[in-house]
Amino acid sequence: MFSTRRQVLLAATMAACAMTAGHAIAQSDYPSKTISVIVSYPPGGDTDAIARLFADKLSQRLKQTVIVDNKPGAGGALGNNFVSRAPADGYTLLFTPNPFTTAPLVMKLSPSASYDVLHGFEPVINTATQPLVLVANPGLGVKTLPELIAAAKSGKPVTYASPGAGSPMHIVGEWLNRTAGVKITHVPYRGVGPSVTDVVAGHVDTAWVTFGAVRQYLQNGRLIPLAIGDAQRSKLAPHVPTLVELGYKDVVVGSWNGFFAPKGTPAPVVKLLNENLNEILKSPEVAEKLAVFGALPAGGAPDALGKINSSDYAVMGKVIKDLGISAE
Repeated sequence: MFSTRRQVLLAATMAACAMTAGHAIAQSDYPSKTISVIVSYPPGGDTDAIARLFADKLSQRLKQTVIVDNKPGAGGALGNNFVSRAPADGYTLLFTPNPFTTAPLVMKLSPSASYDVLHGFEPVINTATQPLVLVANPGLGVKTLPELIAAAKSGKPVTYASPGAGSPMHIVGEWLNRTAGVKITHVPYRGVGPSVTDVVAGHVDTAWVTFGAVRQYLQNGRLIPLAIGDAQRSKLAPHVPTLVELGYKDVVVGSWNGFFAPKGTPAPVVKLLNENLNEILKSPEVAEKLAVFGALPAGGAPDALGKINSSDYAVMGKVIKDLGISAE
């Protein structure tokens, strides 16, 4: 009896060791096949272009094919949900901007389309930040944010464009409205491009956008920068004051992007991806290309992205609820 029990225990121990060894070997062989980077937006936009930049550099470093697979729909929720349900083996990754965090808060998603923002993914790395800037058409006749607020308070009808209802640009616009005690009318568009086109043409007075989308218009004077939404001034436009500096100390909304993996992805795989992407972000060539999109390299440990995501969920979630912001 004793001998039999001993044999059973020994066999179980050996089997467990074999499984652990096999798991370790599988991880050490990673990646042994193509890695898919899911982008939850159509091809051609900033997110898609930045994802392809990282995919190309990651492929070179890992000596393995890394492809970008666009899965647009439901404001990004379709692709995000797809990755949350993918095998947790490191071969399906999500590259996303920060509407990832707020989409379930502003959209009426069915259970089959939704995803767990805080617990459904493994953070890999915060790749870049994109400061949001408020720009005005010169025809509005204002050159500073105080002048804009004064015009709105005087009863002058003023509008602001955003790339979509429920976007970070919509959130910062409505947050500023409440804090400043004005009503600058929101005009939502389907994407950054159309909103920029219309503010340059004067069809809307102002717009919240990323720097990359309006760089040429700021340089040639066709748009005037009034303020940025980050807590600190941006290296991309150090002369533009922040909302905090201008007296709206609680109004801080930025844009970021990063990589997530499905929940349960092995820690060594996450670590390998994080280390390689951190090295990629040190490249002057990558920094230069990110600047074209108004983005600045970020980087850091996986937990840094996790903290940004959870902080945005709490802070933006409260603002969205208090202001009744919806993507509907």
